[in-house]
Parts: sequence; C-alpha cells; structure tokens
Amino acid sequence: MPTNFMTHLENDSTPASHSRPIIRRRRPPSQPPHSPIKAMSLVGLKNLFFSQTRTPIPRHQSKPKTRGYPDTSDWSNVSSEPLLPSNNADPGELESQSRSKTEKAQAKKGFRIDARVISDATIGLSDGLTVPFALTAGLSALGNTKVVIYGGFAELIAGAISMGLGGYLGAKSEAASYAAQKAETESLIHTQPQTILSDLTTVFEPYDLPRETLTNLTSHLAASPKLVDFVMQFQHCESEPASSRALTSALTIALAYFFGGLLPLTPYFFVGPEQVFEGLYISIGVMVLALFAFGYVKTCVVVGWEGGRAIRQGCFGGVQMVVVGSAAAGAAMGLVRLFNDGGV
Repeated sequence: MPTNFMTHLENDSTPASHSRPIIRRRRPPSQPPHSPIKAMSLVGLKNLFFSQTRTPIPRHQSKPKTRGYPDTSDWSNVSSEPLLPSNNADPGELESQSRSKTEKAQAKKGFRIDARVISDATIGLSDGLTVPFALTAGLSALGNTKVVIYGGFAELIAGAISMGLGGYLGAKSEAASYAAQKAETESLIHTQPQTILSDLTTVFEPYDLPRETLTNLTSHLAASPKLVDFVMQFQHCESEPASSRALTSALTIALAYFFGGLLPLTPYFFVGPEQVFEGLYISIGVMVLALFAFGYVKTCVVVGWEGGRAIRQGCFGGVQMVVVGSAAAGAAMGLVRLFNDGGV
C-alpha cells in the first residue's frame, strides 16, 4: 500500500478521546440598526395602536376651613351697603326688602312651632290634666256616674272659657304695653334726640368699639327710619307681637285645657250608673300614664332628649306631675266625702 494511504489509516484509527475538537465561534454578521417599529414586540404594537392616553388627574389641595369667616382675599367682594338704609330710600322698597329677608329666613328655618304657642299649650294642658281629674275624683265619692259626667262637663266648659279668656286678655295687655312703649320712644326721638343717642351708645358700649366707629354708627342709626324698631328691640328688648296673637293664645289655651280635662272623664262613659268606682280606678290609671307622659315630655323639651341625664330629669318631671295630680285628686275626693258624711 502506498505510504500516504497507510498514514491516513493510522490517523483515522486514532481514538477519539485523544483528539481535541476544534470549536470555531462564528461572528454574527453585521446588520444595519433596527428601526423602532421593527424592534417592538407585539405588546409594544398593541400599546402603540390601542392604548389610551392617560391624563393625570390633579389633586385638589384642600385649604383649612375657617369657622364662618370669609377669606381675606374675598373681602373685596363684600358689599359696602350700610346696615340700615338711608333717609332717601323709598318706604315701599324698604318694606319689600324687609319682607323678602323675612321670607328667606323663614324658608331656611323650615316649619317650626312658635315658642309662645308651645307655652300656651303647656299652660292649658297642665291645668286641664290636674283640675278636672281632681274634680271627677271628688265627685266619685257621691257614688253616681251621672253626677260625675255632668259636673265634669260643666267644669270643662267653664274652665276652657275662663282659661281662653285669660290668655286673650293677657295677649291684648302685651300688645297695649308694646304700643305704649313705642309711642314713648317716638316722642323721645322727636323731643330729646340726645337721650336716644345716649341710649344707643349704651347699647354698643359692652362691645368695646373704637370711639370713631361708635360715633359713626350712632349717627347713622339716628338718621335711619328704622331707629324706632332698633331701640324697641335692642334697648327695651321688646318685639312687636303678631296681630293674631290674642286669638291664637285664647284658642290654644282653651283647647288644650278641654282635651286635657276630657281624659279623666272618658272612662265614666263606659261604666254603669252604679259603677262609679270602677270608672274612678280606670280614670286613675289613665291619668297616671297621661301625667307622667306630659311631665316627661315637658321636661325633655327644655333639657333635651339624649343622654342619661336627660332621661333622669324627664322621669323626675313625670313623677312630679303624677304626685301633684294625685295629691290634688286625693284632697278633692277627701273633702267631698267629708262634706257628704257631715251632711253639709
């Protein structure tokens, strides 16, 4: 065999373990730089074509709130209108302005019962729940239901008329007193204006106003057509009563007295002529509940409805009304029985 051929065979028969593999690293071919669109992934293309532009929402920086006082930057918008109108203002315009302000104030307050109406109803109910109850309990000692019913109705009608008339006369006296005080104030304004100025200064002295401000304020008030109303309200602390005050007071007191006194009389309508004591026992039970409820509500209207203290005071007021009503009924019943047994 040729020498070259044998040498080639020897080289091929050499074990593979003794051969060193040659590893050649290929360099990546140089490529031109990719454009941004080609280098983007599918997510990038999606965000490019389908995403929405998000505009950051500005956060509102809250400013500290003041208690009812306007910001100093808003003082330029405050109206420089005087507190009271000048003498050159039209009286009809003044009346319409005051009326519109009153209507706005009433609309803000909503529906509210007048405090004087509540006072009149309290007076009527307190007397109506006590006096007729004592009378019916006293008449029960006679042992006849008809006597209790007739006597109780007579007292109810007479008491309601008397209480209503008292409320009417009291409201009329209040209106007459206001009219007299207003006439005296108008007379002082025309005859002694310096006295009125002194009174105005006395009204504003507790507020420690500067002397110049106080002088300008009193001078403006002295020239105002509303001076009489101002003096009546702030100097004499009197407000003009409503024209329907007398009638409202009379009706409120009379109706409260009548319906309050009708409660102890109602049980006697459902018993027989000889079952007067059964009617008395039912009347006592009804009146204990009514007096306690009235005392509780009357007290809580003043002190409030929430809290343990208000509940305790309300219960004390209810118990107080029950004690007063029971004492009056017991005294009336004892005196009637005493007179009946003595043959008076």
